[in-house]
Amino acid sequence: MSMSGVVAAHGSFDPRRGQRMLDRLAHRGPDGAGSRELGRSWLGSRYLSIVDPVSGDQPLSGGRDGGLWVVGDGLIHNHRRIRERLGDGRFRTDSDLEAAIVLVEEHGPEAFGHLWGPFALVVAGADGRFAAARDILGLAPLYWVHEGETVVFASELKAFDEDQRPAVRPFPPGHCWTPQEGLKPIRRFPGTTPVLLQSRSADDEPPAWVFDALRETLIRAVDRSLASRQRPGVLLSGGVDSSIITAIAARRGDWTSAPLKTFAVGLEGSGDLAAARIVAEHCGTDHHELVYTAQDAIEAVPEVVAGLESFDPKLVHSAVPNYFVSRLASLHAKIVLVGEGADELFAGYTHFGRHRDGSELHAELLETLQGMHIGGLQRVDRVAGALGVEPRLPFLDLDMVELAMALPPEWKLVGRDRPAKWLLRKAFDGWLPDEVLWRRKEQFGEGTGMNDVLAEHFGQTVSDDDLAAEADALTPPVRTREELAYFRMFEAVLRGVNAQETVGRFPEA
Repeated sequence: MSMSGVVAAHGSFDPRRGQRMLDRLAHRGPDGAGSRELGRSWLGSRYLSIVDPVSGDQPLSGGRDGGLWVVGDGLIHNHRRIRERLGDGRFRTDSDLEAAIVLVEEHGPEAFGHLWGPFALVVAGADGRFAAARDILGLAPLYWVHEGETVVFASELKAFDEDQRPAVRPFPPGHCWTPQEGLKPIRRFPGTTPVLLQSRSADDEPPAWVFDALRETLIRAVDRSLASRQRPGVLLSGGVDSSIITAIAARRGDWTSAPLKTFAVGLEGSGDLAAARIVAEHCGTDHHELVYTAQDAIEAVPEVVAGLESFDPKLVHSAVPNYFVSRLASLHAKIVLVGEGADELFAGYTHFGRHRDGSELHAELLETLQGMHIGGLQRVDRVAGALGVEPRLPFLDLDMVELAMALPPEWKLVGRDRPAKWLLRKAFDGWLPDEVLWRRKEQFGEGTGMNDVLAEHFGQTVSDDDLAAEADALTPPVRTREELAYFRMFEAVLRGVNAQETVGRFPEA
């Protein structure tokens, strides 16, 4: 499986409506499209073929008699382990998706709790079986709407007809829905087990095994992300997170026929571009970069907001360079590795630095992780997806998340000799030049120059009187003239969507 646009329904449903919805997701799946009616169920997909481009078309049938079908978005990391355990004779294709079918045959809806990786899946059969599920972090997007006896699912808000949109909600991560049992959790969220949160002094030096474990776990996650018939590249922002991913990928991949490709963008003279060049040279990558202008960035914003399906200013600031770098990468690669997730796991954002208590920091990290599916992950998925590129996120591999969230949170506090993310930086000491490894975090679009350019321009497009009149359209209210400008763009292309229920908003600095 790979990035796909999924549409599914259970109950009374017009297939012509399903095709309209699929058409609005064409950008997520340029390699093909398919649909199938199965009794009271309908499955449709626009797909990008990565794992099994020969027999991995969707909807996909499999299992004992081929009676179950699946559509899905994302990637099931442990599909080979499932094949080994259940036997190759149970499988008809090489697609990772089929692992979900065979497990559902074996265990019913509880099967989704055994799947590892980013996924949003719908399994259905003509015999009435139907189940939809989403991974615990919400890495793969999924929305749903209840219309009487009918339930409709889709990968993006824009897929739904305008009359459906007011009632559309994000499908909750880490849950499964069946017509018989409704919504049920499939696993516990990482970091919610109290026994792992034993209080430590922030001055304690972690034992050496902690750094070894962090390093080895992230290396395994990168290895999983590199496993593909397609050769991945890396979105190299110049920050420490993507630089570490680049350093690992450069060491671990087989680049004998051609070096690892890296991609960076920024305004002329941006700090991110300079740092990315240092990393690319250090790691010996085939580096591609794009310098864009302030006017380029301003002109891209309406398209970015429409694709992003958000109007949060900080998200827009970071999504604009993400748009340019994904567009650059799309010319050279179908898969890109991304450094997203390290800030949420290791308290990298500036506002985390205010904490002096480990338990309070852990609580905010947990809340942030649980909200990523309508925040930072939206930027990664939507922007890359709009350009036909599949992002892979090693930091948000479940092994990595569970390890990071099991560590004493006191070790993540910022101190005099401990900058943000020092645990991660120290784990990879020697892998990168110190000027990059210990570089100060540049907030969101700061390193690319987005904050000032966009805030100044779009803030001037709205008056103080407009803000006073329209601020109460949301709770909490629209905060700035710039945010109102983006909110207007959002409403123009996603008319009817209940932004209060579907869009996450970052706290103000």
